[in-house]
Amino acid sequence: MLILAFDTATDVATCALVRDGEVLGERVSRAATVLADADRLMRAADATPAGLSLLAVGVGPGSFTGVRIGLAAARGIGLALDLPVAGVSTLDALAAGAPGAVPVIDARRREVFTPVSGHARGLTPDLVEVDSGRLYVGSGALRYRSTIEARGGVVPPDDDERHLPRARFHAALAGEGGPAELVEPLYLRIPDAEITAA
Repeated sequence: MLILAFDTATDVATCALVRDGEVLGERVSRAATVLADADRLMRAADATPAGLSLLAVGVGPGSFTGVRIGLAAARGIGLALDLPVAGVSTLDALAAGAPGAVPVIDARRREVFTPVSGHARGLTPDLVEVDSGRLYVGSGALRYRSTIEARGGVVPPDDDERHLPRARFHAALAGEGGPAELVEPLYLRIPDAEITAA
């Protein structure tokens, strides 16, 4: 089974090509170049679009625009190639890359996205439940390092790869997927543009 996975929900986009659990290649870039990066991965692995079995895409939470880019790309490719598409939570992928850690994504506007009682929520950093000695990863953990560490949490160094929602984990979490048009984004608030227009 050959899976192409990507996530564009955060400031750092990732994509990976995975065959039967083995990572053939992975790239870190930005949302605008994720499809070009995916093409490079395919070429490096001598893979063709016809050989893909599944697409896995990060559905957020994260940047409204970033999530839309990833979803539009996945739907377009899925429909064009008649491939099943699996939506994977960006928070779940972060957590899979750092077992036992709490994933925290920078939501901008002085907020973060993090799991609360098993569900993704948006809240201010001071409301994140911090357990002393527990690991916190992601762009939100980096941005609000001082807030988390002051309450006993542990945040790895800025360059630690556990802060990235690596696409290899999206592939691992994907399951069987389904029709591309049924994959829905995980939005936790209205887009910034709608607030500005109001």
